[in-house]
Amino acid sequence: MNKILVFILFLSVLNVNGQNMSVDSTNFKIPRQNALVDSTTSIVHGQNASIDSTINKKPNAFNYKSLIIPSVLIGYGVIGQESLTLKDIDYRTKNEFREHDDKKFNIDDFSQYSPFVSVYALNAMGIQGKHNFKDRTIVLGTAYLLMGGSVNILKKTTKVTRPDGSSSTSFPSGHTATAFMGAEFLYQEYKDISVWYGVAGYVVAAGTGLFRLHNEKHWLTDIATGAGIGILSTKIAYWLHPVIKKSIFKDKEKTSGIVMPFYNGREYGLGLTLRF
Repeated sequence: MNKILVFILFLSVLNVNGQNMSVDSTNFKIPRQNALVDSTTSIVHGQNASIDSTINKKPNAFNYKSLIIPSVLIGYGVIGQESLTLKDIDYRTKNEFREHDDKKFNIDDFSQYSPFVSVYALNAMGIQGKHNFKDRTIVLGTAYLLMGGSVNILKKTTKVTRPDGSSSTSFPSGHTATAFMGAEFLYQEYKDISVWYGVAGYVVAAGTGLFRLHNEKHWLTDIATGAGIGILSTKIAYWLHPVIKKSIFKDKEKTSGIVMPFYNGREYGLGLTLRF
């Protein structure tokens, strides 16, 4: 009997009438599925099995050195919640951005998605990544659950006020966590082809964080912690992937799926459906 797995990457909620507490949080929503695809074909915006093969099935081995950078970023943000020195840096950074330009830009609401969407777009264009549709979607779904859960728990427990005073869900930055989660995902999928794919993803992720600072939605400590959580979530997802695939998905080969962005008048989101 076919099973259907739905990963809803509702990475950030955008309100048309202004940003509130839900804008930078990560929400889990399951939209109605109105499309099924043939079970023998993997489809992502026209992508099929012939261009979605796996170029490297070797799993990512655990490496403690991979924990250093995300741990430092997360540690900086956590310590910054109590350190007067780091709080002073937060305020000075805010004032520096305000002095140079007070215009607000919403590009960060969209750029946060770009890195991980690029993985599916590149495969759709015939540039094969490390995993096929099924495997990379399992990885992405796992990374999102880890990232989203961590971000939401911290937001609800720390209740840090945003620089613009709009809400008390500043720490950590969900937009930045989403962007860096996707950047690491892009890097892992394409590092064996060219490291520059990953570099491009990280540039976009860093830009997302800078725009969050510029728009006075986050402190520097929020950005640092969000980046660390995003990177670490993806790394853990790759380490867990062999176990999750074997225990839950039974290593079935026939898969199909579709990526469906949506907008309901108030919110933007992205639904990923996997059928196997």
